[in-house]
Amino acid sequence: MPTIEWNKNYLEILVGILGTTISPYLFFWQATMEAEDIKKKNQVIVVDKRMIGTMQKDIDLGMFFSNLVMYFIILTCGTVLHSNGMFQIDTVEQAATALKPIAGKFASLLFSIGIIGTGFLAIPVLSGSLSYMFAETFNWKEGLDKKIFEAKPFYSVIIISLVIGLLINFVVLSPVKALLYSAVLYGLTAPVIIAIVIHIGNNKIVMGKFTNGIISNVLGVITFLVMTASAVALLYFQF
Repeated sequence: MPTIEWNKNYLEILVGILGTTISPYLFFWQATMEAEDIKKKNQVIVVDKRMIGTMQKDIDLGMFFSNLVMYFIILTCGTVLHSNGMFQIDTVEQAATALKPIAGKFASLLFSIGIIGTGFLAIPVLSGSLSYMFAETFNWKEGLDKKIFEAKPFYSVIIISLVIGLLINFVVLSPVKALLYSAVLYGLTAPVIIAIVIHIGNNKIVMGKFTNGIISNVLGVITFLVMTASAVALLYFQF
């Protein structure tokens, strides 16, 4: 059974889990992709019940599978790694080796396929989201549907972020720790983004008749309070 421990290490992992579940980049990626798909079809962006329903199904399905995958990662770490004395994973090679009790000689192959699949999913989303954030902040031309010469600053951010990510493999910093630190950073910054989204969602000038309902507001506020409390608790134990 899960236990709660009031110390820095436990809260760091908790904030990391919350941060990687409700990451700030998701707010940018989802909205931008929906708008870009419509632009490709040369349609005017009209938000109606059908569009909201489609987006809701998309998000619900994605969140279900992402949490299902996360559950099995935690289950595997707890039953295979922890029970075999593996308490510290710093490289992907160590993780692959640690999976031998459950996957045998195919552990490295299985882990490699998983890492490659995750990379194909995560790299475009993370680097793309960062580019969209910069482009919307500085009013650059943006969009993966544009050619490189049509949106040079937009694609420059993608290239620079990919190069930095690649260089991490050649410095002292552990890639696994880098993933953890970025997830914790997500968890610390997410409450601000959530508060802004809740505010926008209740603004009739912006949303018109599609403002948040009671359930959305209650769940949103609860999420905001939980993530804020965990972030504050981590900062308290950190310093």
